[in-house]
Amino acid sequence: MQFRNLPSVDSVLANQDVAAAAQSYDRDWVVDLVREALESARERIRQGGDPPDVDQVATTVRRRIDDTMRAEPRQVINATGVVIHTNLGRAPLSRAAIEASNQAAQGYSNLELDLATGRRGSRQAQVQSLLRQLTGAEAALAVNNNASAMLLGLTALASGKEVVVSRSEAVEIGGGFRVPDVLRQSGATLVDVGTTNRTYVRDYDEAVTESTAAFLKVHTSNFRVEGFTASVDISDLVEVGQRRGIPVLHDVGSGSLLLTEKYGMAHEPTPQESIKDGAGLVFFSGDKLLGGPQAGIIVGKKDLVDLLARHPLARAVRIDKMSLASLTATLAHYLKGEAEREIPVWRMIAMTEAALKKRAKSWQVGLECPSSVEKSRSTVGGGSLPGETLPSWVLSLDCQASGAEEVMRRLRAGSTPVIARIEEDRVLLDPRTVLPEEDGPLLDALRFAVAT
Repeated sequence: MQFRNLPSVDSVLANQDVAAAAQSYDRDWVVDLVREALESARERIRQGGDPPDVDQVATTVRRRIDDTMRAEPRQVINATGVVIHTNLGRAPLSRAAIEASNQAAQGYSNLELDLATGRRGSRQAQVQSLLRQLTGAEAALAVNNNASAMLLGLTALASGKEVVVSRSEAVEIGGGFRVPDVLRQSGATLVDVGTTNRTYVRDYDEAVTESTAAFLKVHTSNFRVEGFTASVDISDLVEVGQRRGIPVLHDVGSGSLLLTEKYGMAHEPTPQESIKDGAGLVFFSGDKLLGGPQAGIIVGKKDLVDLLARHPLARAVRIDKMSLASLTATLAHYLKGEAEREIPVWRMIAMTEAALKKRAKSWQVGLECPSSVEKSRSTVGGGSLPGETLPSWVLSLDCQASGAEEVMRRLRAGSTPVIARIEEDRVLLDPRTVLPEEDGPLLDALRFAVAT
């Protein structure tokens, strides 16, 4: 053991870089970082390592300070071809949505002030108007995410009562978010009906008791069951609900307001279809196929939405002013008929193969390493349209010299990290999910990653 050769706390604090840091930042925090660095060094010595000198400890402390003070989350370039990448923040915002959010953040706003009367207003007024127009619903409410939307709906309508759900729809949608757990948290009792692969209208009808508060239908957006299956259409479930006096709550998940069939994909249920079929409440996300900020959106019958809006939980899960501003701007794109042009998610989905191939080739020209432009497939991601892909072209890097994992590590290590994917020891970069203004930083990162 060489503990006696470890530098003291005071000697590290006397180092020029650490001393400067102690003046620029909270001194107690810097001292704690020095002690942590020395404790890590002791552990390495116990395992047979050599003791660091003062400069080495100072470098460790400086690195930890820089890591802590770096703005997070960092901007990255998504070259994976996964349009709605959950780990990368889901949907990128349109320019108008970014500007609206910035404006709301920069100063005061009429968030809850009616400028015409000078009295208190509702932060929901404009977004409610847009959602009613776009979905055909009687009323609307925006909260901070779709899990909150569902929790609020179930708590307000079914606490202490029963909610009937098909066994095939009592799903986990990621991050440990399970429908049965949400029901339990809301105070409602889950009554599952049918089987894993087949559920019929009669299953719901026969499950109704005096304690039944709602039928819940959940779109299984992140997996697909094929073969001997049967499920109940929302319109048929609404018919049972109307006959038995029970509202139907429908979680459609991705919140697509456009028809996905137009882009060569399977049909994704839309909120407006569910409203037309008579659902009492429809829940969906703001940052998936809608292409906006993280938000939970509730549309439906006015009497039910009003119950949710008055519930104490509504305040706990209400949407913040920046998200509200960017959501409003995103919805306006749909009303103007410009969603495909202005919303990045839809612009990416709508890209032609010719445009993708041309862009991948332009990247290849800027590189001096073995590479090719090849056909591939992109995915929507974000728990939307499972199994569906879009034809694409990718830049494929031959990584035999340094290995694909090392190239990927270098891509992530740049000033603007690039996230790509590996197939058969080749690094693939899909232009579909790379924003137009990111071409320059992408090429810089690629040159660094493939440099020998």
